[in-house]
Amino acid sequence: MLIPPHLLQADTLTRLIEDFVTRDGTDNGDETPLETRVQRVRRALDKGEAVIVFDPESQQCQLALKRDVPKEWLQEPGE
Repeated sequence: MLIPPHLLQADTLTRLIEDFVTRDGTDNGDETPLETRVQRVRRALDKGEAVIVFDPESQQCQLALKRDVPKEWLQEPGE
């Protein structure tokens, strides 16, 4: 299930993004400041290049590139 970013409270969205950009394996020696990495992810969400995926079974949220999620998840109900 995809969650539109505007449905999350601002601080919740920020924590989700910060968790994503600081997760093991995401920095690869990148010295870019945290705020810059957070802004990049926010822009990707705003442009629709990234999405928030919620798994009701595990009750977990994660960020993903739009191209990496199944196409049927991107369709509006009834399409």
